[in-house]
Amino acid sequence: MPTGPSATAVAHPNIAFIKYWGNQDDALRLPANDSLSMTLGGLQTTTSVTLAPDDQSDEATLNGNRLTGPALERISRHLDLIRRRAGRRERAVVISANDFPTGSGVASSASGFAALTVAACAAYGLDLPAAELSRLARRGSGSACRSLFGGFVVWPATGDDATSHGQPLAAADHWPLVDWVVVVDRSAKHVGSTAGHQLATSSSLQPSRVQTCPHRLAVATQAILARDFAQLAEVAELDSDLMHAVMMTSSPPILYWQPASIRVMHQVRGLRRAGTPVFYTLDAGANPHCLCPAESAEDVGRALESVPGVVGLLRAEVGGPARILSTVVDQAG
Repeated sequence: MPTGPSATAVAHPNIAFIKYWGNQDDALRLPANDSLSMTLGGLQTTTSVTLAPDDQSDEATLNGNRLTGPALERISRHLDLIRRRAGRRERAVVISANDFPTGSGVASSASGFAALTVAACAAYGLDLPAAELSRLARRGSGSACRSLFGGFVVWPATGDDATSHGQPLAAADHWPLVDWVVVVDRSAKHVGSTAGHQLATSSSLQPSRVQTCPHRLAVATQAILARDFAQLAEVAELDSDLMHAVMMTSSPPILYWQPASIRVMHQVRGLRRAGTPVFYTLDAGANPHCLCPAESAEDVGRALESVPGVVGLLRAEVGGPARILSTVVDQAG
């Protein structure tokens, strides 16, 4: 059947050192606090968007599985934003794949909506600056606004739709860190991040976490700019623990950690006491991210894979921005 223009894009997940958790506005995904992340090269989502002028509805597949229900509706709502911006009405066929576990705390929605935004804008003929692409990606998944950029990225909590987007802090070659994603659970998490953000205000700890966030952001920013690993380790672990404390004290409570997650955290702290530079941070999921300088990566990897309950390790380094792989102006079948 005849099809319209298409585009394929790739984007990387990111790991937040200062976490995004909770919104000022859930519909617009305006965050309650600033966040700061590192884009993860070596892990990626690849997404193709092909316009289908004769179709009555959007279609989407993820990792070979056709999406229906809320998952498809979320993609269609995002495409609607782009269609309105482009002044277009054609439906689309979306084909997306991750080369890492999906929905398990490795920021698959961040890379997914970053790649979808870049590919869809190209397919619909929108040529937008990176900040605008980041702003659009935010509407699909808040953390996606950071995955538009490479290196180290800040997302300020401006409280304003027009200015809420990622902002580069340092380039990918600024600091050669390695992130060992320690896989202890490959299954999708029981509470998705969107639902979790909406529960954040039910925790009595959230106001204090948000109020003290600017100080942690300043410390983390300075640590990255100065390449001060010890300082970044201290503030990143603290910020991760604070976010999970909010999750555990929400109503209903959310507990993402598994026994192996805690064993990994103990192993990391033991390694650091013994002189190995490494720290952990966990997003909304059971799988810890363990950061270390590149020169320590092999030693840290061997120590992590020996922890009982670890089923695999994924290695990521500081990655680049989301980008277009290919475009087809028009095609006929």
